[in-house]
Amino acid sequence: MARTRQPGSIRRRTLLLGTAAAGALGAAGTAGCARVPSGDALARLKSQRTVRLGIAGEVPYGYVDKNGEFTGEAPELARVIFKRLGIDTVQPVATDFASLIPGLNSQQFDVVSAGMYINKERCQQVIFADPEYQMLDSFIVRKGNPKNLKTYEDVVKAKAKFATGTGYAEIEYAVAAGYPEKDIVILQDQVAGLNAVESGRVDVFAGTALTTREVVKKSAKAEATEPFAAVVDGEKKIDGGGFAFRPTDTELRDAFNLEIHKMKKSGELFRILRPFGFTENEMTKLTAKELCR
Repeated sequence: MARTRQPGSIRRRTLLLGTAAAGALGAAGTAGCARVPSGDALARLKSQRTVRLGIAGEVPYGYVDKNGEFTGEAPELARVIFKRLGIDTVQPVATDFASLIPGLNSQQFDVVSAGMYINKERCQQVIFADPEYQMLDSFIVRKGNPKNLKTYEDVVKAKAKFATGTGYAEIEYAVAAGYPEKDIVILQDQVAGLNAVESGRVDVFAGTALTTREVVKKSAKAEATEPFAAVVDGEKKIDGGGFAFRPTDTELRDAFNLEIHKMKKSGELFRILRPFGFTENEMTKLTAKELCR
């Protein structure tokens, strides 16, 4: 999403340095952190004055903009919160979405935020701050939506060729509606999804309502459907996305959570997220505890 540069945006140089250093940091992480008890992650990061943020290079969550600067709702929000926690620098480390949680737990990153939904399966692997937003799903389809695809059930009935992203929750939702998992086309991200729909390789790409509406803005061949809630086991799903932390880093997560709640109460959170396409309807009072059930 094109946007003007904001003070404190993270330059691509930092991203590239972070990516290049990730292997060394990951390898050294266990030894380096061994000198500080795992529960003291907040104290360690304050001492280092740098936090490594795992992201997936996806608009509008965390990405390199047209000016070559790294931005997005996650880096901008992280920059504000960690500054208040006494940590001056946010160093983004890019990877594919499916590698974020393994990378977090292997200490390649200190925290992860990449439009990641909080769900029961992920809550068994990491701990989450309360979500900064809630989100419905939407489809990228050809202009005019010729197959009239508005829900996962529609996709099944139409026997449409269905695609979504690597590690996306939408895989589960399609399967729950009866779509064969072996037939799902897995693509890198929503840009690849748009290209696949435009070229006719797939009929539909599923993603969050925010990412689909942003990616189709300049397309002459595709459009985004109206947002909807997936149905799983007879219940509508309203998802929330939040920052993920290692299970041992409860003190760091709790400190982050405290700042998130202050920002929700003051309206500052929405002011940070709004330039990235978020609406007031996507602000939320959901908690990680609720979403982890």
